[in-house]
Amino acid sequence: AGMRELSPGLKMECDILDALEALGYTGPLLEEKALNKAAENGLSSPEFFELCIWLGSQIKSLCHMEESITSTDDIESFQLEISGFLREMACPYSSLISGDIKGRLREKEDCLKLLLFLSTELQALKILHSKKIKGCRSEKHDEIYQEVQAICSALGLPNSSSCDIPPLLTNVEQKIKDILSKVQNNHVGKSLLTKPLDSDQVERLEKINDALRSEYECRRRMLMKRLDVTVQSFGWSDRAKVKTDDIARIYQPKRYALSPKSTITLAHLLAAREDLSKIIRTSSGSTRENTVCAINKVCFFFLGCDKRTWEFTDLSKVILELYSLLSIFVSFLQDTWCFEKVRFAAFQ
Repeated sequence: AGMRELSPGLKMECDILDALEALGYTGPLLEEKALNKAAENGLSSPEFFELCIWLGSQIKSLCHMEESITSTDDIESFQLEISGFLREMACPYSSLISGDIKGRLREKEDCLKLLLFLSTELQALKILHSKKIKGCRSEKHDEIYQEVQAICSALGLPNSSSCDIPPLLTNVEQKIKDILSKVQNNHVGKSLLTKPLDSDQVERLEKINDALRSEYECRRRMLMKRLDVTVQSFGWSDRAKVKTDDIARIYQPKRYALSPKSTITLAHLLAAREDLSKIIRTSSGSTRENTVCAINKVCFFFLGCDKRTWEFTDLSKVILELYSLLSIFVSFLQDTWCFEKVRFAAFQ
């Protein structure tokens, strides 16, 4: 990627020196005389060894190569490492990758070709790496910008053509203050988190939340798998087999809408009000009024002891109620179990 054809009259030494300077090399071979002398001495020059190792280590750190250049004392080991390294990088100079290994770097020109190839390849890798970092930063900025735009839209603020986030946040803050001034003092409620978080605490909470989300995802996948198995078992009876398409038409769209990923973030903790800390029993009468559904009243009939077959008077109704029950349960887990763990961890 970094190789280019040498034009007539252009000395390789100048190209190498320009490349080394651009790469931030600060060793003794930044002078033309020193570079020429090291290339003439070849493998007998410690400076040549050190420069090759420096270039090789820089390249390896950027493209995760298997081969490396590390040997400084043993010339034969160094030649073997150079050969493997150049082959992995698809070096175009046949004099450096073919023929007798011991005779490949005897000539000054071959030593210069080696340095030119390594230095220009490193330049190309640095350029690609820099573009990749800029792309990641741009994606992150776009993600944050979309979130801020969503807040502006919810608050009824006009769309801004500017991509600068701080002015948008200033407008959001002013709009919220205006809204709060028109409602009662206790309308929003007190914040659940009463102490400010420093950067170290935020980082630790992010790690805790990542671990909890991973565990929650595992639990949610298990629930979804149980739902799949349960619905699949409905098709075991002869009456249900003729309604396979009806079951799929009702169930699959709702099933695919369920995601195993949790959406709980640190922002939920910062936005939480103190009423979220109230503990409500999941089996209390008031809670059961919201979670009870018709599936609790459906009678299941076991037909035969050698065949697990369930018959229902209204199969589609049962499927919909099963889906409703799972959605309520998953929503409950997300709003209480995962979030409460993050909240309690913040106060430890």
